[in-house]
Amino acid sequence: MGALKLVESYTYDDYKNWEGRWELIYGQAIAMSPSPSFDHQRVERDFLSELEQNFDFDSCPDCEMIFEVDWIVSDKITICPDIAMVCNGTDKFITKRPEIIVEISSKSTAKRDETTKFEIYENEKVPYYVLAYPKYKKLTIYEFDKKKNRYKSLGSYRDEKFTFKNIKCKNITIDVKNIFKRLK
Repeated sequence: MGALKLVESYTYDDYKNWEGRWELIYGQAIAMSPSPSFDHQRVERDFLSELEQNFDFDSCPDCEMIFEVDWIVSDKITICPDIAMVCNGTDKFITKRPEIIVEISSKSTAKRDETTKFEIYENEKVPYYVLAYPKYKKLTIYEFDKKKNRYKSLGSYRDEKFTFKNIKCKNITIDVKNIFKRLK
């Protein structure tokens, strides 16, 4: 990989020429963590499967459940959510606000997931932000409150079902225990 030029702030034009896995957060180049662990990948696979199995694609054919696709938020922010539900999809990357974003948090990503990405997703008014914690086999779910213009915590979930409401398409109910059932 070529060396990155030292500048105070990068843009999407810089980002799209980089090799390797990066995110662009407020103009700063952030190296992605090494390849995800088995538990991260299991949760990602099973969460995506749970969403897809419980979504009525016939009622909303423009929606997609995707993983690890760049979202170009602005010229200074390009991030790669672990999972996103997008309506009116794109070819190569996300350009419109997703309805649901899931980040699978680990010791190395927790601070960025819980603060920086939380702030970005809240500022962009993503209806649902889900933090998945494989180590604890739980989800923490936030819903954007339009009246207060910020996220409200809906709580932590381990074994129950949860319904995503107030999204562009029909509600989606997931069984949280299915997301963590393959973890040791």
